[in-house]
Amino acid sequence: MKFDKYGIGVVKGMVLTFKHLFRPPITVQYPEEKLVVSRRIRGNDLVWFLDKCTGCATCAKACPQGNIEIVTHVGSRNNYVVDKFDVDCGRCMFCGLCVEACPYDALAMGRSYERSQYRRSDVILSKEQLQLSDIRQPSGYARPRIEAGLPKQSLLVNWNMKEGGQKLSWLGLSKKRGRGV
Repeated sequence: MKFDKYGIGVVKGMVLTFKHLFRPPITVQYPEEKLVVSRRIRGNDLVWFLDKCTGCATCAKACPQGNIEIVTHVGSRNNYVVDKFDVDCGRCMFCGLCVEACPYDALAMGRSYERSQYRRSDVILSKEQLQLSDIRQPSGYARPRIEAGLPKQSLLVNWNMKEGGQKLSWLGLSKKRGRGV
């Protein structure tokens, strides 16, 4: 009688263990191997496009913590020229409000997630450090045109069977629901 009450859970656990025993390992050796992150990741950096920026400071106004500092002057063609564009990434919570607020798509979230520093002064990024480079690539967060050109992420478990994913299903050993039933 006790086997009916508690034994079915042990049997379910053993079936699940044996099911995963013969699968190939999905562990990634992190520093040497890295997975491709999601296209719309809100990484630990921002990417600033100088040619698109008009100096309107909408991103600085949208930042809830005031981490973006913009200094401009009026140029020769009656436009704003950006003298200083600093972002304090040490205080930034990477909410993406500045990216969503920019009407000219001049600011994008980055794809980097390894940005730790030893000094707080090193996480204040200037306009030269924020520009597009080999290290600093934009993500597709709130930017569908950028997202279309990014690689697909490499998930540990891919739900799409056509792309080589694993079929996941629940064990149908018992139709009883609840604990200890």
